[in-house]
Amino acid sequence: MFFTLIELLELLIMVVAIGFIFSGFIAIRPKTVYDMMHPKRFNFDDFKFAMLVVAPAIVLHELAHKFVAIGFGVEAVFHMSPLGLGIGILLKLFSSPFIILAPGYVTIPFQLVTDLQYRLIAFAGPFMNLVLWLGSKFYLDKAKKLSLKNHAFWALTKRINMILFFFNMIPFGFFDGAKVIFGKG
Repeated sequence: MFFTLIELLELLIMVVAIGFIFSGFIAIRPKTVYDMMHPKRFNFDDFKFAMLVVAPAIVLHELAHKFVAIGFGVEAVFHMSPLGLGIGILLKLFSSPFIILAPGYVTIPFQLVTDLQYRLIAFAGPFMNLVLWLGSKFYLDKAKKLSLKNHAFWALTKRINMILFFFNMIPFGFFDGAKVIFGKG
């Protein structure tokens, strides 16, 4: 079985939390001066749009790790990070101007994979962000007459995946980039 019921539930919780966290940062339409002076507590349309833009970048990143590991014949389990999501939610509730977020991770029995397999599993997530970044860039370059909402969706998808690619490839600490460069050692 590819997913347990707990994994699916944690993915769903993570997606909803991501939508909430990013709903103030990502909006369907630009904020006017009036909107900034009279903020609403919660805008459901912005919440849905934020979920549609950000969640695929994060979910597909984690699933890439999982499926590459499964492809190598090892068990891989997705976990939502309550601490990582909690920090993001607290920053949102305190109207922080920036976001710190580590919403989830995939665990594998690293002692059962070779160093090369470990590096490839680590690179799978950032590679997914690279594909989504370049794919959305290509689509924006080729698309004609997109609605404002569609253009915003693809432009934000491009930007978010570019940021996630470079951020995750940082060769330090627990980032994927460190695992890609240094392997299991």
